[in-house]
Amino acid sequence: MVSASDFDALQLPDRCSPTSRTPRIGPSRLSSSRRSQSHSSSWFRRKRSKMFLAFIALLASFIFVNWFMLFRLQYQHHAPHHIPKPTLRSSSASLSLQGKVNNKTGNKKKSQKGNYVRLLALAAHALAENKREPKDLWQEPFVPASSWRPCADQRNWEPNEGKNGYILVTANGGINQQRVGVCNAVVVARLLNSTLVIPKFMYSSVWRDVSQFSDIYQEEHFINYLTPDIRIVRELPTELQSLDLEAIGSVVTDVDMEKEAKPSFYLKRILPIIRKNQVVHFVGFGNRLAFDPIAFELQRLRCRCNFHALQFVPRIQETGALLLKRLREHSGIVGPLDHHLVGPFAESIKEKGENNAKKASKYLALHLRFEIDMVAHSLCEFGGGEEERKELEAYREIHFPALSLLKRTTRLPSPSELRSEGLCPLTPEESILMLAALGFNRKTHIFVAGSNLYGGRSRLVALTSLYPKLVTKENLLSSTELEPFANYSSQLAALDFIGCTASDAFAMTDSGSQLSSLVSGFRIYYGGGRMPTIRPNKRRLASIFMKNSTIEWRVFEQRMRKAVRQTKHVQTRPKARSVYRYPRCKDCMCRTD
Repeated sequence: MVSASDFDALQLPDRCSPTSRTPRIGPSRLSSSRRSQSHSSSWFRRKRSKMFLAFIALLASFIFVNWFMLFRLQYQHHAPHHIPKPTLRSSSASLSLQGKVNNKTGNKKKSQKGNYVRLLALAAHALAENKREPKDLWQEPFVPASSWRPCADQRNWEPNEGKNGYILVTANGGINQQRVGVCNAVVVARLLNSTLVIPKFMYSSVWRDVSQFSDIYQEEHFINYLTPDIRIVRELPTELQSLDLEAIGSVVTDVDMEKEAKPSFYLKRILPIIRKNQVVHFVGFGNRLAFDPIAFELQRLRCRCNFHALQFVPRIQETGALLLKRLREHSGIVGPLDHHLVGPFAESIKEKGENNAKKASKYLALHLRFEIDMVAHSLCEFGGGEEERKELEAYREIHFPALSLLKRTTRLPSPSELRSEGLCPLTPEESILMLAALGFNRKTHIFVAGSNLYGGRSRLVALTSLYPKLVTKENLLSSTELEPFANYSSQLAALDFIGCTASDAFAMTDSGSQLSSLVSGFRIYYGGGRMPTIRPNKRRLASIFMKNSTIEWRVFEQRMRKAVRQTKHVQTRPKARSVYRYPRCKDCMCRTD
């Protein structure tokens, strides 16, 4: 919109006051010249008036366009609306995402009225100005970041014979938590000199996926790649398969183990069980191995498993390559991480013929960790009032009964206290405001992962209104192409993982998300200092969003950019932090300077 100050600066030109005319006493040889000057002056005044009117018309049209955009945005936030199911898969279409909520809690559309209507209107105005993007928006500090290179594939030990019995693992959680559990189990097998049986994946009432290891990862590659490290088999020997493991005390659940247990726990508590019974079964195994203190070679094995041994099956790689091809608008460009993600199918990304010369299309990947399980587990509130509180409590009773019991029996921090401490996931509205404040222009191609958002399509109005070139895998891939993955949330999440990891820039919205952690780690490990990741400090952002009703857009921009810029510096892995997320350490990567 044009401000009052802009109108003040736009002053009408002063009209020339009539000059006093002296009666002509007699003929003059300058009279013809004066008539010519008078004609020229009249022509100039007419031309200047036309230019002025044209300028006023242009200004009026600009004001009208801005008014229309703001009116449309506010209308979409305040009025009931129907978003038709998209029929086009073009990345240039205005697309909406699917917002499926667990059937037991209903598929209701939440009308999120209001918390950010004012800021969203200001964002729409700022994006309409089409300012130049900041120079470092698509970059990370190249010199310090590029001084690290992958080297977890280097080994300095003899193979493990696995003489101390067998380890069975049933990993819990979604695909990303299961991935962490698998690599932790590999390290435990080496630590105990035991044989690892190909891990199983526990069925979750949240994820509802029956996928097992071989449905997601290449089993043969996993076994062969880690053979120099540990012994791996597909199943227990026949003589051990009939044992009642629970009866003989060989079942160890996540309740029996502390989170991030030290290696000494396994040597003192688990090794005796294996020696006695020849087998142990870890049930609900995930983040159950500490990152420090741990031996150098064991930590490197952890990285080797995550970054080298786990490769997606060809079916996922092929569809992932197709997704990347369409995200880059068939430019034929193969990204620096493509071969590590989709293997030999990276070659299929290259276009044949004239399209090879087409300029690469950059895209930003945004992981919106705002599914109902995350929202319910956070104990935060998101503007839905009493209806939202009842729905989330009902979901917790079913899926997180221990949390519900704790909430009833213990005084926990209030939702406002959790938010001020940065413990609440960013909402879709907050996420898109962050991107707009950072300077991503309206034409930015955005790939959104995590499309089953709590609240459904209505929560995406802000995203699609401000950034029309916003897509998901469901928009880019046909129903026929997605059909093999239907009802397999882990396999669909693998496609999101590929789309996020290969992006030109990646924005996470929740630092505790396993997908975001693994994606950012992959980008560090293989990115060569050219794969920036936006890691917002939610505590800093919370203090900014608390002023949403009064803060001016210019101040909002400045504070948001400063908060995010402080997280972009290159750092080595902090003590006791995940090597999957922070692989810049001597265990996983090597310095080149």
